[in-house]
Amino acid sequence: MSALLEAAGVSASYGGRRIIEDVTLRAAAGEITTLIGHNGSGKSTLLKAIFNIVPWREGMIRLDGRDLAGLAPDKLLAAGIAYVPQDHSVFPRLTVAENLRMGGYVLGEARLLRERIATVEALFPALVARRAQLAGRLSGGEQRMLEVARALLVDPKLIMLDEPSIGLAPRMVDAVFQAVQVLRDQGKAVLMVEQNVRKALAISDRGYVMELGRIRVEDTAASLIGDERVTRLYMGKRPA
Repeated sequence: MSALLEAAGVSASYGGRRIIEDVTLRAAAGEITTLIGHNGSGKSTLLKAIFNIVPWREGMIRLDGRDLAGLAPDKLLAAGIAYVPQDHSVFPRLTVAENLRMGGYVLGEARLLRERIATVEALFPALVARRAQLAGRLSGGEQRMLEVARALLVDPKLIMLDEPSIGLAPRMVDAVFQAVQVLRDQGKAVLMVEQNVRKALAISDRGYVMELGRIRVEDTAASLIGDERVTRLYMGKRPA
């Protein structure tokens, strides 16, 4: 399958310190691509570099053949990239309904916003019963659902998720991963950073292993699950 997102030779720095170096990565529409690696390996920085929110970045990034050089995050959102960061980003003092309306501010058309909200509420029915509830009072899993739903309002081609299951109860982890699979089945390209390696690779199509700011391994998710070194380092035991 041809790549929707293409990144080549991407490097990024914070405060003069190089965090990622010469990274090349591809993500296809209708596929889940997962980045794995130990804490500090540069996974989250790579997502931020793609979304152009690091202090310094170089390299080529294209979405559906379009060069994204120099585009600010709001322009990247309009181009078709949605980014859900690791830290919760809901507006805690606004209701669920108000958060969704805020997420659709770039649409500029009330009828289209209503249609998009109806679409995402169908994907996340748990949010419907909580429309009038303050987002800050939702559980961690519900807040994550709201963040993903809000990101989908602009109908992105690519959605990037940074640790979507972090801090969630097992039941909510399963619900979040089910939602990720729905996005893939709708034809979205999903690029996900996730510490729950086994569960993430089980639903993924392709995976990348990052170490010390570089991509060290690229393969199908099934092959990575069966790779002895990946299993030992990132899943805690050798394959049976």
